Amino acid sequence: MLGVSQAGVTLTAFVTQVLLARSLPQAQFGAFMSVMSLVTLAAPLATFGVADFWLQRFGREGPRAFRWVRPSIVLVAVSSGLLVAALVGWGLVELDEPADAGLRIALAPIILSLVAMALSGAALQLRGAYGQLAALQLAPQVGRLLVALLTGILGLSALMVALGYALVAVVTVVMSVLVIAPFWHGRATLEGHPPAPRPSTRRPRVDHLVAGTGLFLLGSLFYQLGMNLGVVTSAEFLSPEDAAVLAVPMTLLTAIYLLPRIVYQQYFLAKLHRWSRSNRNAVLIAYRAGTIGMIGLGVLLGVVVAVAGRFAIPLIFGSQYRASVPVMAVLAIAIPLRFGAASVESLLTSNGLVRQKVLYQGLGSLAFLAALATAIPLFGAAGAAWATVLSEAILLTLFWAKAKRKVVADAELPSWAEIRRTFARS
Repeated sequence: MLGVSQAGVTLTAFVTQVLLARSLPQAQFGAFMSVMSLVTLAAPLATFGVADFWLQRFGREGPRAFRWVRPSIVLVAVSSGLLVAALVGWGLVELDEPADAGLRIALAPIILSLVAMALSGAALQLRGAYGQLAALQLAPQVGRLLVALLTGILGLSALMVALGYALVAVVTVVMSVLVIAPFWHGRATLEGHPPAPRPSTRRPRVDHLVAGTGLFLLGSLFYQLGMNLGVVTSAEFLSPEDAAVLAVPMTLLTAIYLLPRIVYQQYFLAKLHRWSRSNRNAVLIAYRAGTIGMIGLGVLLGVVVAVAGRFAIPLIFGSQYRASVPVMAVLAIAIPLRFGAASVESLLTSNGLVRQKVLYQGLGSLAFLAALATAIPLFGAAGAAWATVLSEAILLTLFWAKAKRKVVADAELPSWAEIRRTFARS
């Protein structure tokens, strides 16, 4: 079900971006994508790492973890409100540039929808409700596609697109609240845990909650920096047109990166948290089969993207985006690196190595920032692409080395024959 949903999300998001790129003037599309990247970059600060924290706590504590839910939702509500207010205030301060100011104000509700989607996605994953999770992932993308269709038919401006996205965000928040409500009341049934009444334990202190979520917050922020900062800096230091040139291949890359995120963040991570304490063999299988399989799949997709992009980008997005072709060819190198990193990253997260994982992500982000500062003035949008590849290579190397030392250690890896027998039994 998640695979079908992933295909639907990827296809819908791709068609949406094509319609917007062809319907809006390039400068408007670049400005719109720059603000969307900024909003997406702010989302981890609003979510505050709570979604990943829920997966960890429920994986380790079972029903006892319901004690964390209400305080964490309050924390997220406060952080989200502050960020939305900050973005709206920024727009109001810069009304002398009405186009950019209007986009910032109109797209501010997207922060709330991204937060709501993250929490409801974690709740559905913990319940094992993958059909509902698949539908929830697809719903906002369908709404955005309808906005893009209307843009092409009616000739809407970027500001009207932003208002349409904001309306979709409001509907998404309402849907997500209905999903989260059973967790608020402590009545949800958890996958992999026996039914049990919620124990009457004292709620955790706020400082304990912030300490527990802080590392997940930083990890998510560092990930979003790698995905969105290139477009934002291109718009600020080059031009909206350059941002558009980079945004087209980054949109494709973001859609492709949904695959490892769904496989690990939305399906396997809660299970890996349980297995790390009860099923050592399953963790070793995940290390060997998962990592090799994801890198192999990434290589295949990277080759397809690099070759097909040469012809597909000008044909689909229009001749004005021909400059995106070499940028896409460079970014294709990052695909197998990201797929492999996602596999070993999940093992670090589920085996009590979150602090080291976040440290490595921070080092990767520092390398990315340094590479952007050097490469963008010299090579423009292509420089941002090379900076992305460099940071992904650094992350994969650091993650894999740590997983081999700390997760695998001296254990003997299961043979491929044993892995096949395990899969056949399951």
